[in-house]
Amino acid sequence: MNYIYLIFPIAFLFLLGIRIIRPTQRGLIERLGKYHNFAHPGFHWIIPFIDKLYIVNVTEQMVDAEPQEIITNDNLNASVDAQVYFRVKSDEESVKGSIYNVNNYKWQIVNLARTTLRNIIGTLTLKSANSERGKINAELYKTLHNETQSWGIEIVRTELKQIDPPKDVQETMNKVVKAENEKIAAIDSATAAETVADGVKRAKIKEAEGFKQSKILHAEGEAEAIRLVNEAADKYFIGNAQLLRKLEALEASLGNNSKIVIPTGTELVNVIGEMAGILPLNKKQK
Repeated sequence: MNYIYLIFPIAFLFLLGIRIIRPTQRGLIERLGKYHNFAHPGFHWIIPFIDKLYIVNVTEQMVDAEPQEIITNDNLNASVDAQVYFRVKSDEESVKGSIYNVNNYKWQIVNLARTTLRNIIGTLTLKSANSERGKINAELYKTLHNETQSWGIEIVRTELKQIDPPKDVQETMNKVVKAENEKIAAIDSATAAETVADGVKRAKIKEAEGFKQSKILHAEGEAEAIRLVNEAADKYFIGNAQLLRKLEALEASLGNNSKIVIPTGTELVNVIGEMAGILPLNKKQK
C-alpha cells in the first residue's frame, strides 16, 4: 500500500516534465541555469523545477518598423515605415545565438531598422527617396544582414512600406501631378487632331491628283482622237482633191440654172455618177 502513495507523485512529476516540440520549433534545455542540450522536434522530458526548456520559432516572421518622422536632406518631414522579414536558422548554434547573444531579437530588429532608415533617408531629398526605394531597401537589407549574423538570424528581405511627405507638400505634389497629366492630355488631343487634319489633307491631295490625272487622260484622249481624224483627213482628202474641185465647179454652174451639155463618156459624168452611187451604162445599153 505504501507503494501506491509513491506512484502518484512519480506519475505527476513525469507528466509535469513532458514537453512536445513541433516541426516549426527548436528548443534549448537548461539545467540549473546552464545550457544542457538542444531539443529537436518531437517528445522530450525534462526534470521539473530543475530543467527549463526555451522554445524558438524557426519559421519566417515579419516585424513592422512602425511609422516615424524623418527629416530629409531638403528639410522636409517624411513619415517612413518599413517591414522586415526574417527567420531564426534551425541549427543549434543559431538557435543558441538568438537566445544568448541578443535580448529580444524582434525588438532589436525593429530599432535597428528604424535607426538605419533615419541614416539612409536623412541623406536623400524627398523626391529621390521616393524614386530610389529599391536602393533604400538594398541598403537596409545589407545593414540588417551584417548586424544580425551573430544573432543566428537570417534576414529574408526588407520592404519600404511608405514614405509620406507632410500634408501641405502632398497637396502641392498632387497639384503638380494633376497639371502634368492635363498637359499630357492636351498634347495627346492636339496630336490626335493634327493626325486627323493630316489625313483629311492627304485625302484632298489624293482627290485632286485623281481629278488632275483624269483631266490629263481625257485631254490625251481628245488629242489622240484629233490626231487620228487629221491623219484620216490627210490620207483621204489628198486623193479626192481634184474630184472635190470638179464638184464645186459643177455646183456653181447648176446654181445659176445654166444648161450644160456634157458629152457622153466624159469624165464629169463619171464623177457625178460616182458621187451619186450610179455606175456608168455600157455602150450596148445606150
